[in-house]
Amino acid sequence: MGIARFGRGAGAAAALAALLLASGCSTAQTAPPRAAPAAAPVAAERPNVLLILVDDLKPAIHSFGDPVAVTPNIDRLVARGTRFELAFANQAVCAPSRMNLMTGARSTSSGIYDFGENLREYMPNAVTLPQYFMAAGYRAESIGKTFHIGHNTVGDPQSWSTTPYKDHVIEYVSPEGKALGKTREAALFNEFEIPKGDVWAYARTLGRGIAWESPDVPDEAYGDGRVAAKAVGRLGELKAKGQPFFLAVGFARPHLPFSVPKRYWDKYDRAKLPLPSFERMPDGAPAFAGKVGGEINAFAPIDPETREADYPEELKRTLIHGYYAGVSYVDAQIGKLLAELDRTGLAKNTIVVLWGDHGYHLGDHAIWTKHTNYEQATHLPLVFAGPGIGAGQATRQLAETVDIYPTLAALAGLKVPAGPQPIDGTDLTPVLHDPAARVRGYAYHAYPRPNRLGQAIRTERYRLVRWTQEQTGARDYELYDLVADPLETRNLAAAQPEVRARLDALLDSQPKPKPTQRLTRAPATKPVANP
Repeated sequence: MGIARFGRGAGAAAALAALLLASGCSTAQTAPPRAAPAAAPVAAERPNVLLILVDDLKPAIHSFGDPVAVTPNIDRLVARGTRFELAFANQAVCAPSRMNLMTGARSTSSGIYDFGENLREYMPNAVTLPQYFMAAGYRAESIGKTFHIGHNTVGDPQSWSTTPYKDHVIEYVSPEGKALGKTREAALFNEFEIPKGDVWAYARTLGRGIAWESPDVPDEAYGDGRVAAKAVGRLGELKAKGQPFFLAVGFARPHLPFSVPKRYWDKYDRAKLPLPSFERMPDGAPAFAGKVGGEINAFAPIDPETREADYPEELKRTLIHGYYAGVSYVDAQIGKLLAELDRTGLAKNTIVVLWGDHGYHLGDHAIWTKHTNYEQATHLPLVFAGPGIGAGQATRQLAETVDIYPTLAALAGLKVPAGPQPIDGTDLTPVLHDPAARVRGYAYHAYPRPNRLGQAIRTERYRLVRWTQEQTGARDYELYDLVADPLETRNLAAAQPEVRARLDALLDSQPKPKPTQRLTRAPATKPVANP
């Protein structure tokens, strides 16, 4: 069945609001919450929320320790708040990771591990993060890429007070890019009206896009520039409404293709950009733990028959250059949002969260995108700033994407979220007051392979990945010492059985994971084509 669409009836909405505010528990709910709960009485000082989501953003940020990244605006946000140096995706792929964020539930709790596995088909009664704020009297809006839309995955319209604004993820403005016409990745992202049937099969009939372009155009020539402009305009309008708001703003770059205005490419000297440091799988790692090809092969001039480690050096440099150009482009868009917060006076009463949906390999382990359980794919930037949050702080507290939901609820003075979906996250507010505080000694993430589930525990020093064969229960392990071996070059699972056993016990203490097999259902409803 496709995703259910519900009306905006005020009666059920008011009941949900009363339930949340009175008891902090939504487990009595028996039907999916409606799109725009009626406003409940809200304290005048209740903070607004600006949630900034960036696709494929690893901590390639100057204030996170990357010496080559040109990110003055994110650095300014970091100076205003608390950065988490050890924050991790619960799963290193766009659609499930965003489900983790919006529901507070890990993929292993929801069963959503892949594209085409839609929220209301797996958790029909879930109260998403923006819904939770709507129930408390907030207006919730989405601009840009928040939920992943594409690859047979649809959005969640009942999570917002009004229709979300969606812009392009795959877009070319150079003459050579435009000349390509319809490309396979554009089809997968629903950038144009697509025929009925299997979108993956249809996409395979189309040509490839180009992996990068650098035309001399204004920011608004691409979707991210338009998203920033739309969000800047809405901030002033939302302030005028006088109702607290939850505004989610999502940017597509540095996701492929690296289609970025020339001036952001010009910020970097390609010869000085770092090349991959370790271009093979870890010694002793199971072969199925890695990734070959995939998304990178959807773009020219990539040769699908060439091993990633064997790409010509000039190609590697160009891909890395394009990624960093994308980071700086998005940094400039974030700067526009921060400037508008300052201009309107909203900064003093707005909690700002910056989150990358997962990391990115950039050639390390001979992998160029994500979709693994390794550090490069799972490590993400996370920043909280605003009222009640310490400024200029850095913490080594381990954090997960699912922690954002309960942390934002606590910062806004709302009751502790209670579902009805599993809320796997931990409230990080003690760390926002004192970066030396600790609320949990590890982060958890997972990634599946055919017939196997890889569950991982990441401590400040180690990562253990336990691969379980779902039919037989057979297990394989990977153990890495991230202090002695930050590039994860050697699997220590056999050499350090005591550490393996200790971290394995932590995995055993987690909720039992849902199987990776898809639900049996009809194809998902095809999302509306891009405007």
